[in-house]
Amino acid sequence: MSITVLNPGLLTTVQDMGRVGYQQFGVSVSGVMDPRSAALANIIAGNDQGEAVLECTMMGPQLQFDRANVIALAGGDLGPALDGKPIPNYQAVAVKAGQVLRFTAPKTGCRTFIAFAGGLDIPLTMGSRSTYMKAKIGGYQGRKLEKGDKIGFRAPKDTLKHMEDRKLSPEFAPKPVYTLRVVMGPQDDAFTDAGISTFLSGTYTVTPEFDRMGCRLDGPVIAHKESGDIISDGIAFGAIQVPSAGTPIIMLGDRQTTGGYTKIAAVITADFRILAQLKAGDKVQFQKVPVEFAQNLLLAQRAALKALSKINA
Repeated sequence: MSITVLNPGLLTTVQDMGRVGYQQFGVSVSGVMDPRSAALANIIAGNDQGEAVLECTMMGPQLQFDRANVIALAGGDLGPALDGKPIPNYQAVAVKAGQVLRFTAPKTGCRTFIAFAGGLDIPLTMGSRSTYMKAKIGGYQGRKLEKGDKIGFRAPKDTLKHMEDRKLSPEFAPKPVYTLRVVMGPQDDAFTDAGISTFLSGTYTVTPEFDRMGCRLDGPVIAHKESGDIISDGIAFGAIQVPSAGTPIIMLGDRQTTGGYTKIAAVITADFRILAQLKAGDKVQFQKVPVEFAQNLLLAQRAALKALSKINA
């Protein structure tokens, strides 16, 4: 084995870019909550962008390395330290056998992603290594990590080419109010004009009801023309459901595959990196953008990641 879990932290799971193609059978996509940060961690660690990582929420784990390897962390800053000495995020770090990685406390954001050079020795389940906890599928025995768990590396590295250059600037910065850009629909016609205006002008607070399934917000009530109920249809990552009570719920990685509440809008993929780092008490506002803008921004981000991968190959 290569790492031993001394303390699992609040919620640590194995995730990659998701289990695509099975929603029609009721199987959630799952996958990392912040795909960009996970991809950056993998690029710095010399992996393919979609390699499985450890997604750590709020309180990170304590991991003992039984074999040397290179790691990289990206996303929120949870205060990583190696044998008690702080280590940087967004930078390749060589870890020796016997050393212990632990986290002190969240400084920015709430989720960090640990990439391991050569990847984790986790079997593919329906084409993915992601953990879908509700169905106990994939990842490490279909569940979050627990004390005493051991995970191997597939192809560990003692060092990487250009180690000193494998670093980037952190991307997430705390703000008094975060802006999430959205594409309206598909049921925005179920809301009154005043309801749409409330949604786009109001400030909402992230509640403690926030997990890998969804994020419930508190704030101004969004008015429907009639009811918030619809015939169930598919739900995308970032879809914003508004039940009849009028307060929004943003659907996330482990969301159900279908739902029966009106969806006023969807957070654009490029802003998942902000959405995934929110925590209880944070304030958010929504900004409407055209779908073409969202698509072009996503394509530009993907192109930048591809170029960065070539540089760090």
